[in-house]
Amino acid sequence: MTKAELITAVAENAGLKKVEAEKAVAAFVSSVTNCLKQGGKLSLVGFGTFSTSKRAARKGQNPQTGKKIIIEAATVPKFKPGKTLKEAVNVK
Repeated sequence: MTKAELITAVAENAGLKKVEAEKAVAAFVSSVTNCLKQGGKLSLVGFGTFSTSKRAARKGQNPQTGKKIIIEAATVPKFKPGKTLKEAVNVK
């Protein structure tokens, strides 16, 4: 699903105009991003939890040249799905 398809789905499910749904999706993405930038954690009960994780610096190798490189430490976003989402996706 693309962002445009998500906006259309939100508009239909919430009974909103596409412009309003686009603002809502943009506000959600912005809010999650700002929360994670500040080192916070966002939990949506049943859906999942957005958080960050620290990755240590490590050694790597350029696959094209074979040259050894140092990959810098980084803070990366992480998502852990909630029980309800897992059950909804695991349809048998």
